[in-house]
Amino acid sequence: MEVVGLSLPRGTGIVTRRPLVLQLINRAPGGGKPNGVKEEDISVGLDKEANVDEWGEFLHIPGQKFYDFHKIRDEIVKETEAKTGRNAGISPAPINLRIYSPNVLTLTLVDLPGLTKVPVGDQPRDIERQIKEMVLKQIRANTDLANSDGLKLAREVDPEGQRTIGVLTKVDLMDDGTDVVDILAGRIIPLRLGYVPVVNRGQRDIDNRKAITAALENEKNFFENHKAYRNKSSYCGTPYLARKLNLILMMHIKQTLPDIKARISASLQKYTAELAGLGDSMLGNSANIVLNIITEFTNEWRTVLEGNNTELSSVELSGGARISFVFHELYSNGVKAVDPFDQVKDVDIRTILYNSSGSSPALFVGTTAFELIVKQQIKRLEDPSLKCVSLVYDELVRILTQLLGKQFFRRYPQLKEKFHAVVINFFKKAMDPTNKLVKDLVSMESCYINTGHPDFLNGHRAMAIVNEKHSPSKPVQVDPKTGKPLASSTPARAASPVLDVMNDGNGGFFGSFFAGRNKKKMAAMDAPPPSLKASGTLSEREGVEVEIIKLLINSYFSIVKKTLIDMVPKAIMLTLVQFTKDEMQRELLENMYRTDSLEDLLKESDYTAGLAPRDMPQLCHITIPNTSK
Repeated sequence: MEVVGLSLPRGTGIVTRRPLVLQLINRAPGGGKPNGVKEEDISVGLDKEANVDEWGEFLHIPGQKFYDFHKIRDEIVKETEAKTGRNAGISPAPINLRIYSPNVLTLTLVDLPGLTKVPVGDQPRDIERQIKEMVLKQIRANTDLANSDGLKLAREVDPEGQRTIGVLTKVDLMDDGTDVVDILAGRIIPLRLGYVPVVNRGQRDIDNRKAITAALENEKNFFENHKAYRNKSSYCGTPYLARKLNLILMMHIKQTLPDIKARISASLQKYTAELAGLGDSMLGNSANIVLNIITEFTNEWRTVLEGNNTELSSVELSGGARISFVFHELYSNGVKAVDPFDQVKDVDIRTILYNSSGSSPALFVGTTAFELIVKQQIKRLEDPSLKCVSLVYDELVRILTQLLGKQFFRRYPQLKEKFHAVVINFFKKAMDPTNKLVKDLVSMESCYINTGHPDFLNGHRAMAIVNEKHSPSKPVQVDPKTGKPLASSTPARAASPVLDVMNDGNGGFFGSFFAGRNKKKMAAMDAPPPSLKASGTLSEREGVEVEIIKLLINSYFSIVKKTLIDMVPKAIMLTLVQFTKDEMQRELLENMYRTDSLEDLLKESDYTAGLAPRDMPQLCHITIPNTSK
């Protein structure tokens, strides 16, 4: 009470039943009386020093000033009983009181209920626990070290005694010859912030309505005249306690303010950038506003696809680079991974060779079987090609999402939704001709087999490779005198196995069907089975023919894969990517530039409505005090 200069409610039992948050605010003495304050209202208080420069304000009664401090005390009692009743109940809901005075130091104090172990009246059975939680919730270390329970609470949150200050009360009531010098010196319980002895008003002084100023004067005389304290009287008493608490507060502010300043500066930059991203105030013709937005969006769309974006990422691929990755990595590797022989086996090729020759056995490897097989394999490339179209579509949607996620579109959510719907429909319309063109490219390759391609391995070369494989060359004989190869040593190329018609053994395509029956002569031939399938091992001739066919298929299929790896990305760029770059603005204008819906599209979101760019000057003028003083 002496620190505040205010007579708080006192009495027997538990008087403080709600936390009282006292905010002391130092103010310079003003000149003259404030408007609406009458002289008789100011002089009601019993303290003769009461004046218009001191008053109190309660947060639950905003705007009302109390110049009579006795009325402040009555209001505290009234507000306490409003929440807790009159029978010693307690409540954690605080009472907030601000004291404006030139006689106080800027400080915040909290008056808490005294520690109670046995409930009385309307107090709950766990009042001890509730008061303990209330104390620990409001402050970091209890200052009532005269109470052992208070010391225990202080130690729970400040075991090293670094943030606890000791206040020694009732030193004037100690027996003669005793003092608290040892405690002040830190010999009993050391505290980093030390102890301060004070002399408070007794109950008799309060009953006699002794003024606070008179009590402070008595306290000063006590310490100056006491033999144990007079040498240290400047470090004793309530005024010194107030100055010490204020100094502790100022030091704490100086230590924490740089971090607060940094966080405020970071927040200021964040919200300033956010406001700048919202754009200028959109006042004026709605049509012009939408036109400007469409133009800006389409320009940025082209920029991202072309890789000219100023916000290039060094962490991951984005924009057009991801489309390039789809073409040259995903699609290229996917097409190269298609093996023409993972679904067509050698026995299947043998069956096709027999079927393609008809009723007359073929003397040479025919082109019909080759074309039939290679066309089937070319059609397999249609699925990865269409998958490539789908992946590029996904990348375009990804770019659209990134552009619509910019701060500017948060300002107009309906405009953002309209943009998204229009552009997605635009993409879908472009997908149909793109898919058709890609299918046509595959069909072009399968409908005409160009065996005259310069990179194609023709039949004669394939036959030579197979012959060389089956008839390896003998070592060349050298003339020992001249060192030149002998003419007779050059081996003649063996006749083609394809022309070997003497091999009429039991092997081959049909041999397995009649192998058992050829062991004895049959008087009559049986009819062929309903289903004839290849079985048995390939004969030498069949093996050679299959190898030739496989060489030709592999050679031509590689040419087709190279062609599609080159042409499919070009087709997608033409009818999808480049098409969106060229026609995006026209599409947006046709679907969005309509006067009947422009006003609805430009309705701001609730979030950005309170962050208008006009507030930016106010943010930019925020100042942070200097901590060096």
